[in-house]
Amino acid sequence: MRDTDERPSAPNFTQACIVMFGINLTWVLFAIWAVWGMFAVAAVGWAVNQLINRIAISRS
Repeated sequence: MRDTDERPSAPNFTQACIVMFGINLTWVLFAIWAVWGMFAVAAVGWAVNQLINRIAISRS
């Protein structure tokens, strides 16, 4: 049986997660824009901004 102290640390995927969030947000906003127009994109962007602000306030 392996000793648990010999395990390497897990890789940090924070930067990759942030980049993929941005990429996914971009294509989702383009799809919304193509289907429902710029007003819907602005509304979704505002909602995401409010959600991020609430998370930031709750973490501090």
